[in-house]
Amino acid sequence: MKMKSLFLSLLALMLAIPAFSQTEEEAVKAVIESLFDGMRAKDAGQIAAVFSENAIMQTIETTGEAGEVKAGSVADFVKGIGNLPVEAKLDERITDYKINIDGPMATAWTPYEFYFNDQFSHCGVNSFQLVKMAEGWKIVYIIDTRRKDGCS
Repeated sequence: MKMKSLFLSLLALMLAIPAFSQTEEEAVKAVIESLFDGMRAKDAGQIAAVFSENAIMQTIETTGEAGEVKAGSVADFVKGIGNLPVEAKLDERITDYKINIDGPMATAWTPYEFYFNDQFSHCGVNSFQLVKMAEGWKIVYIIDTRRKDGCS
C-alpha cells in the first residue's frame, strides 16, 4: 500500500511541475496583454502598472541592414498614450509568444503588427525582460524593432 501511495505522490508531483511552469508563463503573458489592452483603452494607469520603477524602453530604427537604438521614457510613453484623442485607435496585435522563465526572471519574444486608426502602420518584434517582484511580474526592459516591409 505504501508503494502505491508513493507512486501516486510522485505522479502528482510530476504533473504539478509543468502546471506550475504553465501558470507562470500565463502570468507573464497576462502582463504583456495588459500593456496592449491598456494601449487600446488609452488607460495610462493600466499601462503604467505593468512597468517596474525605472524600467527601460528602447526601439531600434533600421536603415537598410543597420539599426540605431533610440531610448524612450516609460513616463513619456504612458503620458503620450493617455493624452491621445478619444477617437484614436491603437491596436498592437501580437502574432506569437515565446516565453522563457528562470525563477524570478522572464523573457518574452513577441512578433507583432501595429495598426493606428484601423490602418496598418508597421510590424516588428518586441523583446521583453520581466522580473517577478513582490507585487507580481513587472516589465523592466523592452526593446522593439519597427519596419513596414517584410511583414507577414
